[in-house]
Amino acid sequence: MSAPQRFDSPNAVMRHAIELASRGLGRVEPNPAVGAVLVDEHLNLLADGYHERFGGPHAEVNAFLDFVDRFEDSGVRQELLANATLYVTLEPCCHHGKTPPCSEAVINAGVRRVSVGIRDPSPHVAGGGIQQLENAGVDVSIGLAEKLIRELNAPFLKQLKTGLPWVHAKWAMTLDGKIATRTGASKWISCEASRQRVHLLRGRMDAIMVGAGTVRADDPLLTVRVPGPRTPVRVVVDSEATLSLDSQLVRTVNEAPVLLAVSERAPAERVDRLRAAGVEVIVVGSADGRVDLTVLMQELGRRSMTNVLIEGGGELFGAAFDLELVDEAHIFVAPKFAGGASAVTPVGGVGVEVIPEACQLKGQTVEQVGDDIYIRGRLR
Repeated sequence: MSAPQRFDSPNAVMRHAIELASRGLGRVEPNPAVGAVLVDEHLNLLADGYHERFGGPHAEVNAFLDFVDRFEDSGVRQELLANATLYVTLEPCCHHGKTPPCSEAVINAGVRRVSVGIRDPSPHVAGGGIQQLENAGVDVSIGLAEKLIRELNAPFLKQLKTGLPWVHAKWAMTLDGKIATRTGASKWISCEASRQRVHLLRGRMDAIMVGAGTVRADDPLLTVRVPGPRTPVRVVVDSEATLSLDSQLVRTVNEAPVLLAVSERAPAERVDRLRAAGVEVIVVGSADGRVDLTVLMQELGRRSMTNVLIEGGGELFGAAFDLELVDEAHIFVAPKFAGGASAVTPVGGVGVEVIPEACQLKGQTVEQVGDDIYIRGRLR
């Protein structure tokens, strides 16, 4: 979507900054997605930019580079900046990391007014960027389109607050709510267009997680078919280290990493063989001898993983929902009926006792993808 040459309101300017920021999703993590827009006193667009990739220039710097490209004459630039306002979705950073402080870039550029969407809660910023701007005489306002910006950066904000990644749950099911037939067959419930959409989703994940039963039943590859911004780690929750050395996951370990989460009861000889084959094995036990999913998510968060996609099966989904670990759901409903009382449903586990206790999607969207219906929403 191209930017208008003139915006009709400050809110429209910030919404454009948010749209720009969203283009960095999947490329900038564990950093937040940030957009910046420079306008004159009449809200005419002067320049814009966004944080495009982790380790690259931040949104403010890219906006200033765009400004120089649009206005080559330095005198014209100074004249425009005298009455310009920079709209940025997140408080400019004020520390030296992989890039210099954006607060200094704003001050050095000569911008006199800055509209910040939300404060950056990161310990190394936490109001410091705004303070630097104000100390330099920059007029700073805060809070425009805050709700939208928090929604955009919910995974980043969650990890900062809890240390846990943003957990997505994805499954395909029939109209009668089955993810496999009574014999365990599940290929293919969804149509090709839905499977293509799943690969796009996978491409912006830090990890794709499945249970041992799913691996045994489907022997999945869990790679990204179309080139994406990330190569997700393939995580298998497998208490007893049953992952076969002949599985597609192990045979392709050099193409994408495989992380096996086991419990203390996993036989040492199996663990040693898998490690020798290139699989990273970590012990994540719990009192019942199974993998503690919460501890596993904490470990993934410690590794700076921001988005984790759970793809099955029903037992793993059930455990994740019972522990309230799921933040977002992606459900592909195919116009098919599988039938069978013993056919597998998406979410196992203990579940809730009464319907009022059921977790509910919020802000859901419904879209037709090929022959299927794609339902997406958040649980928090």
